Amino acid sequence: MHWTFVSRILVGTCLLGTTPAAMSEIQRTSAGHPDLTGTYDSGTLTPEERPKVFGDRQFMTREEADMLLKAHPFTQNDANVISDPNRGAPQAGGDGQQAYGAGGVGGYNSFWVDPGSGVSEVNGKIRTSIVYDPPNGRRPPMTPAGIKKITDNFSSFSYQNDGTASWLKSDGPGPFDGPESVALAERCLLGFSAGPPSMPGLYNNFKRIVQTDDHVMILLEMVHDARIIRFNSEHGPAVNRKWLGDSIGRWEGDTLVVESKNFKEKTGLYGGDENLHLTERFTKLDNGNLLYNFTVNDPTAWTKPWSGEYVWKASSDKVYEYACHEGNYAMGNILRGARLLEREATAAQSQNGSP
Repeated sequence: MHWTFVSRILVGTCLLGTTPAAMSEIQRTSAGHPDLTGTYDSGTLTPEERPKVFGDRQFMTREEADMLLKAHPFTQNDANVISDPNRGAPQAGGDGQQAYGAGGVGGYNSFWVDPGSGVSEVNGKIRTSIVYDPPNGRRPPMTPAGIKKITDNFSSFSYQNDGTASWLKSDGPGPFDGPESVALAERCLLGFSAGPPSMPGLYNNFKRIVQTDDHVMILLEMVHDARIIRFNSEHGPAVNRKWLGDSIGRWEGDTLVVESKNFKEKTGLYGGDENLHLTERFTKLDNGNLLYNFTVNDPTAWTKPWSGEYVWKASSDKVYEYACHEGNYAMGNILRGARLLEREATAAQSQNGSP
């Protein structure tokens, strides 16, 4: 599964209206805070990074939103696939036209994707991207150390499958030397868009929040993670690092503010590392939705902090079990396939008399 699907696939034209909530309209806990408990769908077709055509414009018109949705290749190439209830597998030898991910065969077709519908509208304005700071709506440049860490931590994602053991042409470890060299998402340990911070993904965009006076739990549908946020507490020692970081919550008015740090060297944020300091803000809206705002500060990975904001839609649906890790037979086959390609390469070298 290739990670190029982080570009948001546009399949609908529904716009989500949100406005700040009046205090009397918000369901509250016995302590008087907004009750965030519920299920939310964070799928949206608003792109994470702003299309360059918009320049520094944070917002677009409804007409521009409709044009953006209609012009996207997904809606053009696959309208017949989306509407067909008997969507089949890609053709043998696939040409990539009906599949997403790493090419044709083995990629996902429309049956498997659920990226959401429509674009996020915040306070009556339609954002051109989730990222709003820097002003160009795109992540700031990465540091050399951050670029190297992506190469080291996600080499199995960046490998271009040409049917050969092409990694043998380069010195150093290969992308499929063993289980630990395979990207965390392919190992079903940390997932794709789940973060933190949580970004929209190709599928599994649901979250379930359970709130008490002392804790908030956010159950992520993607890769079965449960974030536990503590109130009235302090961060633990830096030596106690966690995949999802150590999260402390506090209330600023009606907004839940969550500070997370003490992440492991490899994080759920593509490019983030152990120095990630994440600030998130959750604000309940009058229609039951959540306004989700975040700021990433990781000086060893990016040249400056960056921030984003979009809407999580309230839903009556359920968060279903994600059992990728328990049945991840593909990872074993990835390693077996790599050993087979290496044996073929060695045999070919012997026949050609190569050293």
